[in-house]
Parts: sequence; C-alpha cells; structure tokens
Amino acid sequence: MQDVVVRQSTIHGIGAFATRPFRPGDTVLVIDDGRIVDEAHPLRPELNEYPWHCDYLARGVVVLMREPERHINSSCDPNGFVRTIGNRRNVIALRDIAAGDEITYAYIVNTAGGAVWECHCGAARCLGRIPSSFFELPLDRQLEYLPQLDVWFCEEHALDVARLEQRRGQRS
Repeated sequence: MQDVVVRQSTIHGIGAFATRPFRPGDTVLVIDDGRIVDEAHPLRPELNEYPWHCDYLARGVVVLMREPERHINSSCDPNGFVRTIGNRRNVIALRDIAAGDEITYAYIVNTAGGAVWECHCGAARCLGRIPSSFFELPLDRQLEYLPQLDVWFCEEHALDVARLEQRRGQRS
C-alpha cells in the first residue's frame, strides 16, 4: 500500500494525501529526482505549460517532479518540508499528519528567485502574496522556516543564512 495518494484538493486542484499517520520527523516519501531537465534533456513541448512540475535544486539543476510529489501543494502553515538525506530528497513530517490529511510544504523554502505568486492555501496564517525569494519573506517567517532549509541551500546562500542565524540569536 502506498503511504501517499493523489486526489482532489481544496488548496489547488489535485493534492497528495497521507494514507497512514506520520509523526514529526518521519519520512513521508522519497522524491524521485531522476528526470533532469537540461539542454540535452528538454521537456516535451506539452509539459512546458506546467512549469510548477519542475523543481530547482542545488547548482541550478532542474528536475521534473514525478507523481505523487508533483502534487504536493504549498501552504503557509505546512505539515512537511524537504530535506536531502544521503543524496535523496525526502518529504519529512514537520508535525503529526493523520491518515487522510493533505501533505503540504512551503514552496518558498529553498527558493532564491522566481515569480511572485498569490497563495490560496487557506491557512489562517496565509501570507496571500508569496515573494520571489525566501529572504524576502517577513523576518518572523524566515526565522520560523530557517530549520527547514536544506543543506545545499544553506551552502549556496551562506552569507544570507549566517545573517539570519545571527538575527535569530539576537532574538533569543
């Protein structure tokens, strides 16, 4: 039995849902990053109209998201996050996820440039308008999401992350 299934979502069209409970720190699923998108391996033309099905990783690598992870919706109050463990990206439970719950993570985490977009996650804490970079989020949200940053992102943005960690230390 799969731990995650795809079905209709109230957040955005289709979503990914847990078929069993997960506790904080549990791996919800391992992301299949096997389909690199580059000049030698472009997307088929019909996929170009769905850019949200690609993910942007370390050193500018772009991958085509597979099912079910391609249907995980963003939330301003996510119940999961993405962490690279042993060269594999994993969706990790941030808090308890019950069977039947939609799995979400904040798309803006590990992002440093892109489009500004309107969020319709429905969370009480929804920001409404999502900036183009993690470092453009309100400071309180940056500090909250700081532990969710992946190692590669911290390495590529070491100065900005160090400044943010310093600000967190000043607030303690």
